[in-house]
This record gives sequence, C-alpha cells and structure tokens, in this order.
Amino acid sequence: MTDIEAFRDAVTAWAAGGAGDTARELAARLSVRTAVLLEGASDLAAVDALAARRGQDLAAEGVCVLPMGGAMSVGRFASVLGPPGLGLRLTGLCDEAERRYYARGWERAGAAPQEFFVCTADLEDELIRTLGTARVAELVRAEGDERALRTFLRQPAQQGRTPQQQLRRFLGTKKGRKIHYGRVLVEALAPDGVPAPLAGLLAGL
Repeated sequence: MTDIEAFRDAVTAWAAGGAGDTARELAARLSVRTAVLLEGASDLAAVDALAARRGQDLAAEGVCVLPMGGAMSVGRFASVLGPPGLGLRLTGLCDEAERRYYARGWERAGAAPQEFFVCTADLEDELIRTLGTARVAELVRAEGDERALRTFLRQPAQQGRTPQQQLRRFLGTKKGRKIHYGRVLVEALAPDGVPAPLAGLLAGL
C-alpha cells in the first residue's frame, strides 16, 4: 500500500466516525494540500489515467484523489478534509443528479462554494459522447468484450434505447467494468478532446 492509499483509508475511517489522528499525521507528512472528492472508483480510474497521460504525479503535487463510495457521503468527507478538519482545499467531480449533495457538503464545511465540476449525466456519459458511440464500440471489441456487448444488446430492455444509452448501461452491467473502461476511454481521448468537467478538474489542480 502506498502512502497516499494509506491516507485515503485513514480519511475514510475518520469520515465513518473513527479517530482522525492517523489522517492528520499522514496529511502533514505527505504535504497534502488538495482533496478531490469523487463518487466512485470508476471516476478515480479516469482521473488517474488522465493525470498519467499528462505526466502529472498528483500525490507528489500534494493532491489526494478520493472515491467516497457514493455522493451522499460527501458531507462527512468534506467536514474531515475541509476547514473543520484538515483544512485542505476541496474540489471534486459529480453527476448532475448529485450536485445538491456536493453543494450542501461544501456549504456545511465552509469550503469555497461551487468549486467542483458537474457531469451532465455521469462521467461515462461524458466520455461516450466525446468519443462517439462507434469509437467506444471499437474499444469494447479491442478489450475482448464484443460478445458480451452483443448479448447485452439483444435484451428486450435495450430495444428502443439510443446507442449511447446502451453503451452507458453496458459499462455498468459487470463488477469492475466501469473502472476498467474509465481508464480505457480516457486513454483513447484526443489531447484536445477531454470532456469539459474532467478537463476543468485537472486544470484546477
């Protein structure tokens, strides 16, 4: 386990009601200055992949990217990481439907208002729209999932949905698939074709 992973675990335990001593000690030792709050692990995979493409070592820059396991936890994480806790700068990425949780969490923590980035539906939807459905289907084939996709598309529930809706749903049908394609789709982006919420997040770090 890396130091930054240990810090993530310590913060998660603190946000769940545990003691904050370990998180405080690691934050000081690692010179953490910014916390990026994400809804889940697929968002982490995408952010890490884009940072790697750009030659950024976020941990070395004092940035901790932390998946919370759901947007409804943002208030607890903002409290322990923001002004009431470690005093870190907060930023993040969320889905449009969860914007209110982030806004409320930021407000309660006394963090800079609205300093987070919002995806229209979710990050997968942003990536699929940016790449185009034909390109995403090519990537699915290249990753060895063409047969699974064909089987999925034959399901009655998928009839009448747009190709973008189908692909977005497909990415969430198997455990770990969204995480895997979070990296794959980001690595396939053109340098000047990064979705605005993701580009804004990285630019602000």
